[in-house]
Amino acid sequence: MAEAKVKIEESQEISVEAKLGALYELQQVDTEIDKIKILRGELPLEVQDLEDEIAGLETRLKNYDEEVKIFEQKISTKKTDILNSEALIKKYQEQQNNVRNNREYDSLSKEIEFQSLEIELSKKKISEFTNEMKTKNEQITEANEILDEKKNDHLSKKNELEEIISDTQKEEEQLLNKSMEIQKIIEPRLLTAYHRIRANARNGLAVVTIERDACGGCFNKIPPQRQLDIKSRKKIIVCEYCGRILVDDNISEALQA
Repeated sequence: MAEAKVKIEESQEISVEAKLGALYELQQVDTEIDKIKILRGELPLEVQDLEDEIAGLETRLKNYDEEVKIFEQKISTKKTDILNSEALIKKYQEQQNNVRNNREYDSLSKEIEFQSLEIELSKKKISEFTNEMKTKNEQITEANEILDEKKNDHLSKKNELEEIISDTQKEEEQLLNKSMEIQKIIEPRLLTAYHRIRANARNGLAVVTIERDACGGCFNKIPPQRQLDIKSRKKIIVCEYCGRILVDDNISEALQA
């Protein structure tokens, strides 16, 4: 692509033809940058989405692990309660052998019955906690499998993206620097309009040439007199249909002159 030949001194006022030439060349450079971004496609977003999913899964697994530890602690506590209840039962049974009356015997029997119920309740809780812990461990296994898949997918896409970036980074940096240099000689108002049109255009084209008597952006016909005005490069003319800046198809030759 030809570089702009017009050198603008700070004290000089840029001509309309030079403005059109700078805008056209800026569009050419930005189009090349767009092509590089298209080459990357959705990979940057996909890589970021996978990183977010991986972070979410890792957080979920951490929570699962903490819940499993809580269940283990609860089970341990209930097992200790069972041992304590069994020790009390043994103690009460030994005391029954030495009671002096039926009242003491019945009281100890009630204590033994109560501790037996406590043991049954603890066993029930242990069973519940064990089942919940089993379910949680199954969720951990499933989440780990998904996490491994996501990590492999992330590694593959990240490597693919890094390869593309490596192949195009130098070219993109050169183009970006060139784009910034061209923008320096375009007045802010015009540059703002250029960026606005590019943002609204599906193909990113803000400056287009006339192709077969039609706008190179929306392909609507341009009247002959308007085409002559565009070729004269005396004023900046936009397409009345799509709002793109129009230049004649010989503008590139003017840049090389």
